[in-house]
Amino acid sequence: MRPTPTLRQLRYLVAVVERCHFGQAAEACLVTQSTLSAAIQELEDVLGVPLLERTRRSVVPTPLGHEIAARARLLLKGAEDLLDVAQAAQDPMAGPLRLGVIPTVGPFMLPRVMPGLRAAFPALKLYLREDQTARLLAQLQAGELDAALLALPFPLEEMEAEEVARDRFWVVCPKGHELSAMPRVRASDLALDELLLLEDGHCLRDHALAACALEGASRNSGFQGTSLHTLVQMVANGLGTTLLPQMALAAGMLRGLPVSAMPLEAAAPFRRIGLVWRRSSGRKQTFRRLAEVLAAEAAPYDEALPASDLARTSRRR
Repeated sequence: MRPTPTLRQLRYLVAVVERCHFGQAAEACLVTQSTLSAAIQELEDVLGVPLLERTRRSVVPTPLGHEIAARARLLLKGAEDLLDVAQAAQDPMAGPLRLGVIPTVGPFMLPRVMPGLRAAFPALKLYLREDQTARLLAQLQAGELDAALLALPFPLEEMEAEEVARDRFWVVCPKGHELSAMPRVRASDLALDELLLLEDGHCLRDHALAACALEGASRNSGFQGTSLHTLVQMVANGLGTTLLPQMALAAGMLRGLPVSAMPLEAAAPFRRIGLVWRRSSGRKQTFRRLAEVLAAEAAPYDEALPASDLARTSRRR
């Protein structure tokens, strides 16, 4: 039999191609630079072609090196899936699970659901990574994450998803603003030139606009927040109004601020929170059971934050 590349060699090649630096790649792979370099040289000998262009100051992948690295990522992900299948057969709710979560969900939902998850699955070790949706999906596709908590809808190629919560949108305005006297706010009541939104890259902005049927409408581009906390502070300082998800309000984001919050009146004024995983993953049973507990723990959102109570409380501040 002719020799074939090893997974170790392929993993080292991918690390170098992604970083274009032997030292950084070796550090990421937890090996010495000489060990990594020797393994890649062995890989080039096995394949009979150069994969990297080396100079004293840099390393550049050849076109074939890029192609081999891309194919190697698929093989490495397949190997990870084999391990997942074996682990799931032993105990689907035990061992490490790398969970991605977006910034507009993690700080508000996780403190609420983590105690229930720990009680339900004491042998499960959750490692969390917070990032924006597109990057989390790329990491999930590459096998760097096992699953992710995302806000839907969002294009999910080669992924499966299960809804775990529905998160309503509320209108937040400065105390005394004309909107604060309304029990419910219609989309037509919003002044687009004072609507404050998150910057590009945050799917919450698109979901909020979709809930108001305002996609594509011109809006205030002079002020764009980097986080929900930034938006709330801008509203509290009288710079405009914004749309916030209910889970952020339930977490006490408006506590002590001179603002009012009213529910948004619309046909579907909410975003869907879903647990997403690779369709090829061998841990589907794990993710479905995880989604069940997440849904049970997140279910009280609507009961915990009655519209009339919040509106009265926020107006009294």
